[in-house]
Amino acid sequence: MIEPIIWSIIVLGGLGAVFGIMLGVASKKFAVEKDETAVAVRECLPGANCGGCGYPGCDGLADALAKGKAEIAACAVLSHDQAQEIAGILGTSVGQLKPKVARIMCLGSEGHCKNKFEYDGAMDCRAAYAIASGFKACRFACLGLGTCAKVCKFGAITMGPDGIAFIDEEKCTGCGRCVEQCPQSSIAVLERDIDVYVGCTNTDKGKAVTQNCTAGCIGCGKCASVCPFGAIEMTEGLAVIDPQKCRSCWMCVDTCPRKCILTTKSDLLAKISLQKCVGCTLCAKACPFGAIEGDLRQKHKVIADKCRGCGLCVDSCKVGAVEMIKK
Repeated sequence: MIEPIIWSIIVLGGLGAVFGIMLGVASKKFAVEKDETAVAVRECLPGANCGGCGYPGCDGLADALAKGKAEIAACAVLSHDQAQEIAGILGTSVGQLKPKVARIMCLGSEGHCKNKFEYDGAMDCRAAYAIASGFKACRFACLGLGTCAKVCKFGAITMGPDGIAFIDEEKCTGCGRCVEQCPQSSIAVLERDIDVYVGCTNTDKGKAVTQNCTAGCIGCGKCASVCPFGAIEMTEGLAVIDPQKCRSCWMCVDTCPRKCILTTKSDLLAKISLQKCVGCTLCAKACPFGAIEGDLRQKHKVIADKCRGCGLCVDSCKVGAVEMIKK
């Protein structure tokens, strides 16, 4: 009985040795050469594998960067120092890094947006959306079941007590993963320095919006009519703000009857230095709100009640006598 066991061990051991040698030879013969540049770039990437760059994880982006098929700015999670390090490896410039952040584009919290029916299913926005496009009367409303919070790899999203997702902008990297998972398109990734935006994406007619939600944009156009910079246009019945033209004067914020235009900027006020002011009147001429007064060659002053904090006076002053301060 011992002899067959011994032979079995010998045969199995021999087969193992043969296969091991074969695998070793195959690994050498068919080995894929690694791109050392891609490896070096990969070590500088944050490793979140969020997919916000449009590539399959950080490995995919590193390969694309090494081959010159992607921009460094494609990674929303990169810090300035990391971007500089990658630029050094690639022998290129960083390009224009514009930090981004996700924002909830819905104000239809409990008490504002009506429900079509009582939902008692899986706590997942996509599952709820599969049933008659969701239980909210507004087809653009946040369903509030937390799918965005579950997929956020940075812990930047929590569910508020009013049934609407809340985004911590300090933690958010703007990767866009939450946008991809939201069936209602009630999350958007915006450039972080955009401080005035419309917190609604409903393109329905005003009457339909009014019937379903007390906080949605009704397309009245009042915001567009009061904007002194022509920064707002009505598109499909929805106010759209051009960030290149917007000066954050808050005229639209104050005028909106539904309060669905939001701002993240502090309330600012122009301040003129009497030591630097030469009385050229350029600031007064630039102000569209008549908030600066003063005669030629006389010290100018700001009328606080009229100032909207747009900063045009700062841009027009040639001697640096005007600055913006918090009210």
